[in-house]
Amino acid sequence: MALSPYFMPIDAGDNAFTVEAPKIKFGAGALAEIGQDAAALCMTRIAVFTDRVVKDLPALATVTEALQGAGLNFEVYTETEVEPTDRSFKAAAEFARQGKFDGYISVGGGSVMDTAKAANLYATYPDDFLAYVNAPVGQAKPVPGPLKPHIACPTTFGTASECTGIAIFDFLEMEAKTGIANARLRPSLGILDPTNLASLPPLVLGANGFDVFSHAFESLTARPFTHRAKPATSSARPLSQGANPYSDLACRESIRLIGDHLVSAVNDPTEDDYEALMFAGMLAGIGFGNAGCHIPHAMSYAVAGLVRDYQPPGWPSNHAMVPHGISVIVNAPAVFRFTGPACPDRHRLGAQAMGASAEELADQAPGDALANRIEEMMRATGIPNGLTGVGYSMDDLDNLVSKAAPQRRLLDNAPLAIAESELRKIFTDAMRYW
Repeated sequence: MALSPYFMPIDAGDNAFTVEAPKIKFGAGALAEIGQDAAALCMTRIAVFTDRVVKDLPALATVTEALQGAGLNFEVYTETEVEPTDRSFKAAAEFARQGKFDGYISVGGGSVMDTAKAANLYATYPDDFLAYVNAPVGQAKPVPGPLKPHIACPTTFGTASECTGIAIFDFLEMEAKTGIANARLRPSLGILDPTNLASLPPLVLGANGFDVFSHAFESLTARPFTHRAKPATSSARPLSQGANPYSDLACRESIRLIGDHLVSAVNDPTEDDYEALMFAGMLAGIGFGNAGCHIPHAMSYAVAGLVRDYQPPGWPSNHAMVPHGISVIVNAPAVFRFTGPACPDRHRLGAQAMGASAEELADQAPGDALANRIEEMMRATGIPNGLTGVGYSMDDLDNLVSKAAPQRRLLDNAPLAIAESELRKIFTDAMRYW
């Protein structure tokens, strides 16, 4: 393909990609306009989803005051679990069914936005819980039709759930993360107000920032859309299409912003840092919402699902958990050393954008240079030292591999083939970095 040699077609590969652009409002103070936005979407009875911490923050007060000012009826749901589970999705769906709402607003992080998506889906089109869940855990049934309007208002910047048709949860029975992926889950509007980030503790900022980087760089290095089998019909083209020229544009700038601002945002933040990080999160959401992630995210589901006793500072939780951004980035250096030879130019670009020097790039393979730079930034932002830092050891290797191996939607999106033997090697290398 003329736009990049990376997209050269192969026999039986796809010849087209789709552009699914979210509708976004971005800017300091934008959240105060939500009453007008909800009215414009014809919402009259609204479910406002949040969690037990965000309910006491200025963001929720801004939303409720704006809705009251617009004369709109609403109920606030605060029982969202941080790192949601099938149990909490079901509880939220029951609240939504009983409430008979005609609109949804989510105020919080990815957990809140994903919970609102699931509640909207199951209240609008009731079905067995696993019907819509990604295969092989669930049946991956298509969403039958349009959902009720949903305005997503992130108070963090890592998940970019406001940009995507993806809702992630812990499936307790399997001790693994999975999710629901369908374009109809994408919110009708995302309102990104960078002033919301001032309430985030340092480690939360760091984890969110590395989640943004992972979204962007995994999308940049995903298998090309031309290397995915051409679908039988245009409607069968998947949400995660593989790297494409549109996703590339967003991902490259997102990585640059993270490289320039993440360390300072964690250690001595400014308003410029908050604005840059939230914009980077939006760009990465646009990127991976079209291209999809791969190995680090597949591994992260096992890391989060098998957690025993790790409780990170700064997160509101009464149970052990590995926050999503941490569960991804503790794997990333080992992954990118592995994937570097598959697309060295893209790994070199990532290393440069994250701040690797010309000397480092001259002396090291691109994947190694990127991995080393990530490790430096992990140390500078207080991220745990690999899998041992969140409570794992080599004794857990078999379980980690067995939980990650079924995540074929993600693994098959990688730039090279990966089976259990490769996963075992990467998990081993990710145990400790320094």
